[in-house]
Amino acid sequence: MNEGELFSTSAEARPEVQGMRPGAEQGRAGSDVRSRPEPRPGEVDTIGARSLTFSPEEYLGRIAAVRGRMRDQGLSALIVTDPANLFYLTGYNAWSFYTPQLLFVPSAGPLTLFMRDMDARGASHTSWLPPEDIVGYPERYVQRPHIHPFDWVAFALRQRWEVARASASPVGVEMDSHFFSPRAFRALVNGVPEWRLVDSFELVNWIRAIKSPTEISLMRRAAEVTTAAMDAALGTLGVGVGQNEVAAAIAAAQARGSGDSWGDYPAIVPMLPTGESADTPHLTWTDRRFRADEAVSIELAGVCRRYHVPLARTAVVGQPRQELVRLEAVVAEALAAVLDVAAPEVATAELARTWNRVLALAGLEKPSRLGYSIGIGYPPDWGERTISIRTEDEQVLEAGMTFHLICGMWMNGYGYELSESILITDTGCEAFTSFPREVIRL
Repeated sequence: MNEGELFSTSAEARPEVQGMRPGAEQGRAGSDVRSRPEPRPGEVDTIGARSLTFSPEEYLGRIAAVRGRMRDQGLSALIVTDPANLFYLTGYNAWSFYTPQLLFVPSAGPLTLFMRDMDARGASHTSWLPPEDIVGYPERYVQRPHIHPFDWVAFALRQRWEVARASASPVGVEMDSHFFSPRAFRALVNGVPEWRLVDSFELVNWIRAIKSPTEISLMRRAAEVTTAAMDAALGTLGVGVGQNEVAAAIAAAQARGSGDSWGDYPAIVPMLPTGESADTPHLTWTDRRFRADEAVSIELAGVCRRYHVPLARTAVVGQPRQELVRLEAVVAEALAAVLDVAAPEVATAELARTWNRVLALAGLEKPSRLGYSIGIGYPPDWGERTISIRTEDEQVLEAGMTFHLICGMWMNGYGYELSESILITDTGCEAFTSFPREVIRL
């Protein structure tokens, strides 16, 4: 779509178009991109480059891994829009993902981060990228019905001499990202007709599946926040207490953290299915007050520097109903069996089969998946959208992978949730937290 197509009405009815496309200054940036070497993390004198969460070597290793997988998939370039992947590759971290933003990763040369102009300074505060590779699009492009920010970005890529050299092979895009809309895709298709845009199939997400020692240390810190948040929930819960009061206690603990492990905001808010409504997951809270002998499923996560460690437990103020006691024993046995099996070189399908066998012996089944890969998270999800623990998934476990095992049993009129976040180690697995694997009686 060009400007002629966008503004086909009379001249008098057309909006102001001055500056709608990148100008001479952006063109000069293009010639600079062609002539200068690729910047290295840690070598730029910005606030973000001076306070990186990870070492320059770790960022370089991530970019090299992405480019290696790009070659394997026959991609000349990659367009990244998932904020978790932006954070993983550049360190950029802000609540700006509600407007379009894009990291352009060529097969060689500088990466370019495009975002709303008012957010560009935030990228220099949190990422390792140099200012010349952080490009803000004009405010006039934000939430307009007839133009899209990626119309501007497409032409900016052309002026930075990125279009022609990425035209020989397909360009990957994150088709299933929560933050890549049909309008964004259309803007790129029309703005860069030379490119054949193809699904990257969660290319960066799959590289994130194996955590480095530094990432694991951050998840251990997140687990301390998780423990504090669950303690806060259980300490607030009581007969006559409103669900919103428990949610408030959880949120405060999630932000306060524990000791030196400060709390970041979670990708998912606390969930509190209660009583009969506990027969379904993913319910949040109201002002409903808890009653005696009524069960509540508490699912939450502790977060440190965007790394999540989720946890779920079922609690009762008083005595649990007999059906819950039965589920308590079966789920504990099945989870213990799964944890005994989980180890490197074991297929995730084997974990699911182990779980299903124990349930089947008790006359039970769980139709939904048993778990999924976790790590960096931004709203609306803390999952990595890659590995799922179910019988159809033959992914082989490797040391450094991290999962949320969600042993949710949603029955008819009641439910029981128990979950663990685990790390696959060199010899087996370990849980990040140590809460009792039973109904918590208060």
